[in-house]
Amino acid sequence: MDNRPIGIFDSGIGGLTVLKELVEQLPDEDIIYFGDTGRIPYGTKSKEAVLKYSFQCIKFLLSKDIKAIVIACNTASAVALAPALEEFDVPIIGVIEPGAKAAVKETQNDKIGVIGTTGTINSEAYQKVIRRLNPSSEVIGQDCPLFVQIVEDGWEDTEIARLTSEKYLIDMVEHDIDTLVLGCTHYPILRYTLSKVLGPDVKLINPAYETAREVKEILTERKLLASRNEKPKHHFFVSDDPEKFRRIGGNILNKNIISIQKVEIEKL
Repeated sequence: MDNRPIGIFDSGIGGLTVLKELVEQLPDEDIIYFGDTGRIPYGTKSKEAVLKYSFQCIKFLLSKDIKAIVIACNTASAVALAPALEEFDVPIIGVIEPGAKAAVKETQNDKIGVIGTTGTINSEAYQKVIRRLNPSSEVIGQDCPLFVQIVEDGWEDTEIARLTSEKYLIDMVEHDIDTLVLGCTHYPILRYTLSKVLGPDVKLINPAYETAREVKEILTERKLLASRNEKPKHHFFVSDDPEKFRRIGGNILNKNIISIQKVEIEKL
């Protein structure tokens, strides 16, 4: 057993959807979350910038004596997971492989849609894994850059969100997909709106849920699960504007976030 915390980082608040799933599936674990809110979004940045930012986030979490790291950002998972596994001696889990596996398992007609940031879609990270797992899959990718701002502004259940979804998803509907991967940690917050646009027959895959399952499997296999009687602690760090994070993050987690500290991440 290992009572050290799990570390999670994301480009902003979207990774809280992963934290929420981890808390559900691993309720005894301490968690340290870092949101790089000062440099969001990662999806429009160069690969070099995303790699640099990701390594800085990992180094910050390692300074907190964590036992495993979850890259909750899809763009960072696509760009930085493989280099990070070579560079750092700690279990590191991304969100792409778990989400892709679930999509291949769920589809009935082998027509899978993937939505994400421009960086994630252009990397073809999900598409490559899905085709590797099932070469007969037809994968349609669509970047949806406005979705992040819609969620950040709390507009996920509005007419603006619905109209934007219809515009982005028109190709998905025309290709008759039966499975859609929500390839950005912000997007599960839009599930209700996306379901209305796509209809009840399209299965929405939440990589946050699938990633939490994989983290649990890895910690169990390596005998790193926590064992404690006291209530677990969740600590939050950001690189900019703690109050905005507190407001929007509280809505995602359905609870008040009391302690948030700002970090000078560029120094790492």
